[in-house]
Amino acid sequence: MKVTIEELEDYLQDHYRHGGKEQSLFMKLVEEIGEVAEVLNKKAGRKASGDEDLQAQLGEELADVIHYAVAIAALNGLDLNGIILKKDRNASVKYHHRVNLEQFVLNKRDAEIKPQP
Repeated sequence: MKVTIEELEDYLQDHYRHGGKEQSLFMKLVEEIGEVAEVLNKKAGRKASGDEDLQAQLGEELADVIHYAVAIAALNGLDLNGIILKKDRNASVKYHHRVNLEQFVLNKRDAEIKPQP
């Protein structure tokens, strides 16, 4: 199953609407970013690790980062999808990218619809 940014925003808005304070969510976000840093340090050998599945841990910690970042956006009524597309469009022009995110997704969707020869 795939979830869109909008669906995640709606879910988190509903989940936190009666008690989600952006200050506490931000503190959780910072905590999770620290946990991502810890896993990356282990993966790079800068910090000791046992027989942990660092790849799985990294995925879980990044999911937590996304959760709290999107929750903060949802509670503030931000349209992350639109903001991400606009920021990427501007960055693509500024840094002379070959293709921007919107073009990439449209090209990918178009390729999935067209039958391959």
